[in-house]
Amino acid sequence: MIKIETQPADSPLTGQSKWWGEPDMPDDLHYPEVLVTADDGDSWQDPLTFVCQIRCEDIAALDPEGVLPHEGMLYFFAALDYFLGDIGALSYPGMGQWQQQYFRVLYAPSCDELHTHHIVNEDGTPATLPAEAITFTACDEHTDGIRMLGFPYIEEVREAMPAMLSLLQVDEDDRWNLTFHDCGTLNFMIHPRHLKERRWEKTACYLYSF
Repeated sequence: MIKIETQPADSPLTGQSKWWGEPDMPDDLHYPEVLVTADDGDSWQDPLTFVCQIRCEDIAALDPEGVLPHEGMLYFFAALDYFLGDIGALSYPGMGQWQQQYFRVLYAPSCDELHTHHIVNEDGTPATLPAEAITFTACDEHTDGIRMLGFPYIEEVREAMPAMLSLLQVDEDDRWNLTFHDCGTLNFMIHPRHLKERRWEKTACYLYSF
């Protein structure tokens, strides 16, 4: 299991592992969006929140069995606007297992020729939180907080999605105003067979709150 800790950065961390900020992706990967519909019936595609990108070579030493790729970049996106304080967000996925449109895991086999996707508000200001640098360390499966691999920290999530590994566990953090209702976690879940086959489209997402 791999524990993730983040620290504010003084640069956009282009091409590096980072939490928040803006994703650096190759041309053949498209920024994922979710269809939202307003009360008046109007609908449009809204960009998902970019959670993080993991440069796989950064975690290779902590993954000697090669459960994850050791090259390329992994990207995680989710509909987090509501949980980051935008209580009027139309892309609210609810509790339990999320529908596929509300999250995405993407993978680029190479970290070469990546291009930054700039997501801005209508007034031109950045629509993303500032990028934070990531430190990776080894941990056990009983560790809470933000981590990769192992089973979810919360027993109810393990029971709801048996035999599924937690590809990424996202925990609350007051620094980001990130809360999952009273208290909870968001887990990107994948079956070990699909992880071995690198079937990222088979990832599930589960929100639990006490």
